[in-house]
Amino acid sequence: MEQRKKIFGALDDLMRSPIGERLRERMFRELSTKEIHDLLQREQRPYKELMAYYQCALMEVETKFRVLNEQFSLAHDRNPIESIKTRVKSLESITEKLNRRNLPFSTQSIEENLTDIAGIRIICSFREDIYFLADCLLEQDDITLIQRKDYIENPKENGYRSLHLIVEVPIFLEHKKKMMKVEVQLRTIAMDFWASLEHKLKYKKDIVSAQLTADLKKCADESAALDLKMDAIRKEIEVLKAPEAKAAGREVKHLPEEILNENQ
Repeated sequence: MEQRKKIFGALDDLMRSPIGERLRERMFRELSTKEIHDLLQREQRPYKELMAYYQCALMEVETKFRVLNEQFSLAHDRNPIESIKTRVKSLESITEKLNRRNLPFSTQSIEENLTDIAGIRIICSFREDIYFLADCLLEQDDITLIQRKDYIENPKENGYRSLHLIVEVPIFLEHKKKMMKVEVQLRTIAMDFWASLEHKLKYKKDIVSAQLTADLKKCADESAALDLKMDAIRKEIEVLKAPEAKAAGREVKHLPEEILNENQ
């Protein structure tokens, strides 16, 4: 019995070593064909159900943003949301991420360990709209914030900017309520333009260049500066419109207090 423990202990040490890591990756690549297929056949129904639940959660969150967009439009005569994109992570991406974290492939493992299976991206007109919409979403009593990462105030080293929220939202099934996690990304048109092009330029390309990195970072900074300029122009236009609104007997509560004070 003692000898058996020593053997299994040695095997465990081997699998945790760099050699063992390469062996595990090779086994996973082989498993990602027939064995993964057979595994999915056995777990097809629970896997499909889980993906359907994530899709339902996306529908719930998307509806909330569309309602906020419509309400804002009625109150302020403009829409803060330019577009909404949703996606459920592909099987390939899920298996790759579980493998990278050395986690088992199962519906339970997916649900417990991954927070970005369901993703929604909100493209906003202006930077201030991002925080306004995020606050409105999180104020709703059926939304629970799990994690918040502000890459606008604290951009990534490569220049990436976006506000990331992991939220939990209930979906109501035939006989039960289930809480599902959704990743929400909010960014401006300029942020999304840069991120999309940066992804296309560098995705799965093993290119290391200090000059390329510096050029992309400069473009990101210029995009951020453009966002600030456009926001300043928007505020200036609202200030210019404010006297007309007052003359017509209309309220201008939609203006930030500092702008109203400047105009008096």
